[in-house]
Amino acid sequence: MNQLTQQIYQHVCQLDPDQKEFQQAVYTFLLSMDKIVDELPEIGYHKVIERMVEPERAIIFRVPWIDDEGRLQINRGFRVQQSSALGPYKGGLRFHPSVNLSIMKFLAFEQVFKNSLTGLPMGGGKGGSDFNPKGKSEAEVMRFCQSFMTELYRHIGPDTDVPAGDIGVGGREVGYMFGQYKRITDTFTGVLTGKGQSFGGSLIRPEATGYGLVYFCNEILQGEGKKLEGKTCLVSGSGNVAQYTVEKLNQFGARVVTLSDSSGMIYDEEGITPEKLEYVKQLKNVKRGRIREYAEKYKGVTYIPRTGEGANPIWDIKADYAFPCATQNEINEEDAANLIKNGIQLVGEGANMPCAAAAEKLFIDKGVLLAPAKAANAGGVAVSGLEMSQNSMRLKWTSAEVDQKLQQIMRGIYENASAAADKYSEHNNFVDGANIAGFLKVADAMIAQGYV
Repeated sequence: MNQLTQQIYQHVCQLDPDQKEFQQAVYTFLLSMDKIVDELPEIGYHKVIERMVEPERAIIFRVPWIDDEGRLQINRGFRVQQSSALGPYKGGLRFHPSVNLSIMKFLAFEQVFKNSLTGLPMGGGKGGSDFNPKGKSEAEVMRFCQSFMTELYRHIGPDTDVPAGDIGVGGREVGYMFGQYKRITDTFTGVLTGKGQSFGGSLIRPEATGYGLVYFCNEILQGEGKKLEGKTCLVSGSGNVAQYTVEKLNQFGARVVTLSDSSGMIYDEEGITPEKLEYVKQLKNVKRGRIREYAEKYKGVTYIPRTGEGANPIWDIKADYAFPCATQNEINEEDAANLIKNGIQLVGEGANMPCAAAAEKLFIDKGVLLAPAKAANAGGVAVSGLEMSQNSMRLKWTSAEVDQKLQQIMRGIYENASAAADKYSEHNNFVDGANIAGFLKVADAMIAQGYV
């Protein structure tokens, strides 16, 4: 590493020695910054990177709520407001037992550059709680969301911070939180995105991350004279992002053969057709069931339970392209080696930071096209930004209009990341390209606004 970036990384590790996810996000980002810090001395003079790795504000709060047995439960809530250089803080809320300050900071840090790449006026933030909505009744989820918003409301607003959903936070949770915000503040504003269609939500928002991922990867493949049609694809996860990634891959003529959840994976050699995908949507979104039920319903499908650490069997299947859409660090170095061994030519990151640092390096070294999350999964926040615009103007665009804008945004991200890679790094190094393109826009704004 460059002397400056090495010093910054060491300082981050000294300040937050236990925040491994945040350290990983900063480390991979700094590797890209190595390419430009000597060429652009103003970055060092104004200490732009040093300021970027420190959140503008990190809020931790208590969330008390009553369960169905009348017992008081306590969870911890977070909101990390990383950067407002380009606009109001923008980023999702995650409800999952794994949530901690390190994960919130890594997600907020990545969100800054992701939002920058969209070209929309949005800063970066992230939040959530270690509350687990799985296994909770509707009433319990509602009471938790109302208590969570009773504290969060004082830190957000349509021109300050606009949260959205993430893992564990779908339309149901957003609706409960929006209702509580409206109740407390007596205002009807676009303070949350991912809202229901009846109260200000945008069409295509549920589909946007998965659709955008496929649009971005299709741009990369077209640039190499390749295509999605007729190709075999691996998709991990089975939630919103995975579902709509499969849907759009099917529309492009690809064949998806895997899905997964925390308990295991399914392998369907014939492919997850649109009809089978509808079953998955009902299973996961309505019944909140497990992916093994897919294997029980359809003949010839293999179910493999997930056991412990080590290699994940979903990444040891012969295929052309892989789309990790589950969670961070789901592809380790051994998984990456298995994917390369089985002929994978492209990895499109639908989840946030799904590739461990060693896996990412191996893909780049072996010439695998890697579409990094901050570019590839920016479709969700892009349409959230479009929802903010519609709310501000009191307008509602059609599905076709939103989808067209989404395609334009993803094409623009590809073009900017590709140009930055060619100028500062290597052709088709989209990790460097996305980091540098996203960073330079934020850096320019920070320098122009002074030492804030």
